[in-house]
Amino acid sequence: MIDIRPFDTLGAANHGWLNARHHFSFANYFDEARMGFGNLRVWNDDEIAAQSGFPQHPHRDMEIITYVREGAITHKDNLGNEGRTEAGDVQVMSAGSGIAHSEYNMEDEKTRIFQIWIEPRSKGGEPRWGAKPFPKDDRTGNWTILASGLDEDRDALMIRADAQVAGIALKEGETASWTLKEGRKAYLVAATGSMMVGGEFANERDGVAIEDIETIEIKALEDTEIVLVDTI
Repeated sequence: MIDIRPFDTLGAANHGWLNARHHFSFANYFDEARMGFGNLRVWNDDEIAAQSGFPQHPHRDMEIITYVREGAITHKDNLGNEGRTEAGDVQVMSAGSGIAHSEYNMEDEKTRIFQIWIEPRSKGGEPRWGAKPFPKDDRTGNWTILASGLDEDRDALMIRADAQVAGIALKEGETASWTLKEGRKAYLVAATGSMMVGGEFANERDGVAIEDIETIEIKALEDTEIVLVDTI
């Protein structure tokens, strides 16, 4: 099954400083049919105005992955972690038993991010934060595992969840595939560009939910940057 979820059908919230689209029920947006996808609970498409952002607030028992598409995001938390993550790079916060953080766009231009929340294998654990650069040239034509809870993905940022977050950049006309093991599913979004996924058209920022398919075949219709979550 391949379910295309067009961008204009996603939940929407515009707070002035934050223009957000929600792939799944979040905050004041509720859709009983879109409560999550496996242990993928949140995929927010956020545009944050210059010199603004999320003030300090708490989380617990959630793996939160931020994929920066444009601009940069600056993180601070009550554990003393602080860092700036630029476009193309990724940060991960394992909320564990509890953490309070802020996320600000300290730039003079808007920042655009995907914020992805994945439910952990178990509750609790020591909270932590980390970030890592992922040069786009390294992802051209090849999948790069950005964040993972699988032991074999040692070059990725670690999360406490049975999931992988992967990225790839395809030139126009290039193809790629992703194999799903039995019982797993995938959700993917083109951060830029457009693509065919198993013969179905998906535009930039559309959601694509996939299950009961072993091999996902993707063709870029233009230069396209893709983020994928493989989950249970």
